[in-house]
Amino acid sequence: MQHRVLVTGADTFWGGLMIQTLEEDPGMEMILGMGAHAPSVPFERAEFVRADPNYSILNRIVKATQVDTILHTFMVTNSARLSSRALHETNVIGTMNLLAAAGAPGSAVRHIVVKSSTLVYGSSARDPNTFHEDTPRAGPPRHSVERTLLEAESLVRDFSEDNPATLITVLRFANVLGPHLTTAISRNLSRPICPAIFGFDPLVQFVEESDVVRALLHVTRGGIPGLYNVAGDGRLPWSEVTNICGTRRFPLSPYTLLGIRPVARLFDLPPELEDLLRYGRGVDTSRLTATGFTYRASSAGAVESFIAELRLRRAAGRAGSSYTYEHDVEQFFRHSPSVVGPADR
Repeated sequence: MQHRVLVTGADTFWGGLMIQTLEEDPGMEMILGMGAHAPSVPFERAEFVRADPNYSILNRIVKATQVDTILHTFMVTNSARLSSRALHETNVIGTMNLLAAAGAPGSAVRHIVVKSSTLVYGSSARDPNTFHEDTPRAGPPRHSVERTLLEAESLVRDFSEDNPATLITVLRFANVLGPHLTTAISRNLSRPICPAIFGFDPLVQFVEESDVVRALLHVTRGGIPGLYNVAGDGRLPWSEVTNICGTRRFPLSPYTLLGIRPVARLFDLPPELEDLLRYGRGVDTSRLTATGFTYRASSAGAVESFIAELRLRRAAGRAGSSYTYEHDVEQFFRHSPSVVGPADR
């Protein structure tokens, strides 16, 4: 079956990567990316449309293109990136506009895939050992990023109940490690010293970058609805993670880092990561594997492949790039009648 796919967040790491991956699939008849900024990676056959951060134009785009599948990748999972208001605009209002477009009269959308996060469970001393997809949080959300993700998922759940003919898939990903993705955790593990909370050595879980792509493709191609945790097998103490990466732990005060905030600024430590480094988090992934999905890497394997790639890059040295991809420039070279000869890239 041929699919007409719309990918939100085409200007982000995950949106761009998913579009490049979908382009290799002959089953994708049409691929359209949307983003608030120009994409930072080249697209071969996908088209791109700019939108405001809350995607208010989405209704018109969905009707005009008759997409049948929406891959929603743009939800922000790092509270340090945006203010609370901007997080709400992006995660909640953006999702609301997406669902309104998908459910509007004349829409051809039959499947929505949402990339969410295990941040919806939070991290606290009252948490269960393992979160299943239906396990409630131990308490109300403490941080803006958790709150907006929960609100966005609530909107998706309500839409699913009101539109039973539309397949809804929500994937909650654990913390991701990989050779190309930069996160607060990967930046800290890449340094000679990284943060730890004094008196705590939590068990943490990771998913490898390529398994994120494979999981999204698995449910998109297979038309698999449902709510799924996505994380590599096993959990590791934070001390073991840092030992594998060869970084030394710098103990920070467990009392909300009082008195040493200047030292804490040496690290990337958004409040949700501070909670994780106190209490950890573990999720059950048997529901996704029951659909036929297999992981390439365990949690330990994700850490090991991340640091091996980082050491390889350091040993090889960083070669300077003579050109950074600019979408508008490349579109000019590709489509402008003013170009009469090949453009060096």
